[in-house]
Amino acid sequence: MMLGVARRRLASGGGSASASSLGQSLLKSRSVGSGRRIASVADERVVLSQGRCPVRSFCHLVMIRCSDGPRGMRVFTFNNQAVDILPQWRLFSTESGDLVDAVVPFMGESITDGTLATFLKQPGDRVEVDEPIAQIETDKVTIDVASPEAGVIQKFVAKEGETVEPGTKIAVISKSGEGATHVAPSESAGEKAAPPPPTGKVEEKQKPKAEAAPVAEKPKAPSPPPPPPPKRSATEPQLPPKERERRIPMTRLRKRVAARLKDSQNTFAMLTTFNEVDMTNLMKLRSDYKDAFVEKHGVKLGLMSGFLKAAVSGLQNQPIINAVIDGDDIIYRDYVDISIAVGTPKGLVVPVIRNADKMNFADIEKEINTLAKKANDGSISIDEMAGGTFTVSNGGVYGSLLSTPIINPPQSAILGMHSIVSRPMVVGGNVVPRPMMYIALTYDHRLIDGREAVFFLRRIKDVVEDPRRLLLDI
Repeated sequence: MMLGVARRRLASGGGSASASSLGQSLLKSRSVGSGRRIASVADERVVLSQGRCPVRSFCHLVMIRCSDGPRGMRVFTFNNQAVDILPQWRLFSTESGDLVDAVVPFMGESITDGTLATFLKQPGDRVEVDEPIAQIETDKVTIDVASPEAGVIQKFVAKEGETVEPGTKIAVISKSGEGATHVAPSESAGEKAAPPPPTGKVEEKQKPKAEAAPVAEKPKAPSPPPPPPPKRSATEPQLPPKERERRIPMTRLRKRVAARLKDSQNTFAMLTTFNEVDMTNLMKLRSDYKDAFVEKHGVKLGLMSGFLKAAVSGLQNQPIINAVIDGDDIIYRDYVDISIAVGTPKGLVVPVIRNADKMNFADIEKEINTLAKKANDGSISIDEMAGGTFTVSNGGVYGSLLSTPIINPPQSAILGMHSIVSRPMVVGGNVVPRPMMYIALTYDHRLIDGREAVFFLRRIKDVVEDPRRLLLDI
């Protein structure tokens, strides 16, 4: 109602008296609602509480900045009269306009918080626009916090190891470089929290009481001796001394991987079947054409592209391997997005090669190199790791001879590759050395029967041992 009166008075062209009476009316109105909402009234100015949206709709209002007072204000003027309104929030502004806040950016649709892993800069360091100053570890990726302006880091307002959410302020940056301090918040907090040393008078007062206490005690009957401590079992493990131990907090990525693997064991009825592959023909193919392949495509020809093409062929021949259980339904996917397990210093990640069924050897090798580099650099995004339908894990690069891989939820199967070892094999009635590799398929037995799993591995074996099958589609 008061807003309607204000609009009519302003529209009629009322002078300063109207504006003054309007300010007084607003003051009275706000005072009746809640006395705490009125901050002060001086020089015909009405200071209201944070974010009074109705005031913004007044006609002939001009917003200017004001810095007089303990906090920055938004000042609205009409007919030379001012109504100062405290702002609702400021993301990158301060009282003088010289200081800006560095906040945690948006981290993805499925990520609500992260851990402040480390600061890349120190208080007093010079930073440029968009230069990373800290890293946030999430369940899936590591995200940089960039500086919103060029300047000098004045102070940090968050500590390493804290859980932060998007929008959380972690640092204050001075655009002019004035007032920078090299003291971290943790150090200053520790200094303030340290209790003052006790004075000598207090010690003198406490000592007589401590000495007089035994005199005041009454003699008690002798208590029976305590029972001897139980003897340590011979089978109980002996822990090393504490000075030889190191306790390091688990990263969020490692905790997420551990939780997903345990959920996989608790959810799936996992069964693993094995086979062995003679790598002679695939290795000869790579040896014969590796130079021409690099010259034309700019990447090396590896074994992974051959196995991925074989996996695509196997998934197309056994579509149940590419399916997934959803409640009481089975979802069949008519596309093939293969996840590649990549081990990084921070944990295991699984970037996805999308539409692998439409790629040739060169496209697959290029995509593998790109995703592996991003994974090791920590620059891989969440979208590049979501949505795989089948996973290939190559433990052979680390020398693994045989293993039983664990399914990557919500997929239904995973193929494990292993190291190539020269073993004696019977070929044409003769015993000859052959480069052999064990392959393993772990699958969800609730959905996939042993027949389909064995046929899938047989298809992998046939294609790898005779790559010409891919050309002839047989």
